[in-house]
Amino acid sequence: MAMQTATADIADLISRCSLRDRQAFRTLYQRTSAKLFGVVLRILRNRAEAEEAIQEVYIKIWQRSDRYVAGQYSPISWLVAIARNHALDMLRARRPPADDLDGALEIADAGPDPERLTASSQDGARIEACLAELEPDRAEAVRGAYLDGYSYEELAQRHAVPLNTMRTWLRRSLIKLRECLTA
Repeated sequence: MAMQTATADIADLISRCSLRDRQAFRTLYQRTSAKLFGVVLRILRNRAEAEEAIQEVYIKIWQRSDRYVAGQYSPISWLVAIARNHALDMLRARRPPADDLDGALEIADAGPDPERLTASSQDGARIEACLAELEPDRAEAVRGAYLDGYSYEELAQRHAVPLNTMRTWLRRSLIKLRECLTA
């Protein structure tokens, strides 16, 4: 029920933004910026670009808030789509135009070599093994916070625990992960 209330609140904030309600926009930013920043950062893989992009995303949200149709889409899905599309547009703009494809054949592969790929996959396997040692709900919370970009508040609601409990779960889980990875 709390998740439905949060969804309705966000939908209401978007509709109030379409009426140019600055306080609603400020509240919308406070409630959703962490998640949208996580989405943009995951795509761009550059914190400075992601910080610039998130500002542009919220300008688009402000300008297009009248296009949101409550009930047609989840408000979070609508916001994430704007952020994702903007980040993808930035990625496309980053790429140089492909004028000479024959010249591209002579460019060295900048990707990791097989040795680095193996080491990377081994690191990933170690992290997954250490996550498996955590209690399942703690591991899910860590993945949600650090891989999916959920805020502590969203995770607390999702797991039906107080916010401070969620913070404690994440802090203790990270300590256990560090101990596991350094062992």
